[in-house]
Amino acid sequence: MASPRLETYCCPNRDAATQLVMNFEPEVFCGVCIGSASVSVLLTILQLLPKKGQSPRKMPKASSSSTILLLISVCDILGGLGMIFRSTVWLSFPRFIANISVVNETDVWPSVFCVGSAMWIQLLYSAGFWWLFCYAVDSYLVVRRSAGLSTIVLYHMMTWGLAVMLCVEGIALLYYPSLSSCENGLEHAIPHYITTYAPLLLVLVVNPILFRRTVSAVASLLKGRQGIYTENERRLGTEIQIRFFKIMLVFVICWSSNIINESLLFYLEMQPDINKMPLKNIRSAALITWIIMGVLNPMQGFLFTLAFYGWTGWRVDLKWRKREIPWESMSSSTVGENAYPSPVNYQSNIHDSKKISTTDSQQTDEAISMLSEGNTSGDDRLTRSSPIYQGW
Repeated sequence: MASPRLETYCCPNRDAATQLVMNFEPEVFCGVCIGSASVSVLLTILQLLPKKGQSPRKMPKASSSSTILLLISVCDILGGLGMIFRSTVWLSFPRFIANISVVNETDVWPSVFCVGSAMWIQLLYSAGFWWLFCYAVDSYLVVRRSAGLSTIVLYHMMTWGLAVMLCVEGIALLYYPSLSSCENGLEHAIPHYITTYAPLLLVLVVNPILFRRTVSAVASLLKGRQGIYTENERRLGTEIQIRFFKIMLVFVICWSSNIINESLLFYLEMQPDINKMPLKNIRSAALITWIIMGVLNPMQGFLFTLAFYGWTGWRVDLKWRKREIPWESMSSSTVGENAYPSPVNYQSNIHDSKKISTTDSQQTDEAISMLSEGNTSGDDRLTRSSPIYQGW
């Protein structure tokens, strides 16, 4: 699971609240993390692999949405692999992990592993949060016709730059001036927790607003495309709205336990003695949400693929397909033209005369199909109701 408590545990003089959750059934907790992360990684990869009898997903050339969705899944997969590796080492080498609690200047590898694995998990999931925010921004900009493949460079710069900057800044403030003296007061811990939860809270607060505005803009586009608002277009707008709702629902389910757990642990840190009987229920709630985090955090990857694409099936197509060589298609078309000269194509002239009038409709169709990517029925209804389709 992804929690700033992982980095805090690397401090030999960690606080009592961190000690409480990290020492609660560590074998069970690591086993839960390994099981949940393994299932999520395998199912996520299965979802992304091409399937037999299905055509590959196609996206408009002017949209970077498919790239963003893929990068979100990649971040979840790499973050899940980090959880599996970290929990496996904790279970396999308990003496190695026990050295983290001891200030030992000769054997620094336990601390290096603790800090490195925690930073890897935090960085990948933070990058996933930023990519999810970019997806909401990109959806809104595409509907407004202000985005394209060129914006993906800006998204990369913002996502990886902010994720690395916040992660390094939080770790540097937590472990300043050295690993042995970290966690001496909340002035070290609070900046670290802020840099960790800032992108999470950004997605929780801003993404619903952007999604709501995107849905409103989609409705306006569908109404203005043909001057009418048919049942097919109304249904397509509803499907896009449901798609955004599923994305936010998965995010809330997977990460609300982190916010609850962190609030409970901060409350316990404010108490002079967390072992008092009046705090028993709060301690129990913190431990329960701690285990829930180990289950739900890694499952985000698989649940997101369900929200993005739906269930794609079990039948994986791993056959190598021959790609068409450009000069082969050119030579075959040339031979065909020489063998059978074609008459004057009046149909193409009629089609050329309609290009100007259908340009705006085509841009609208591309924007809507981007938002309904992964929804076959929605794309089919959009195509059949499109003026481009009707023109043919």
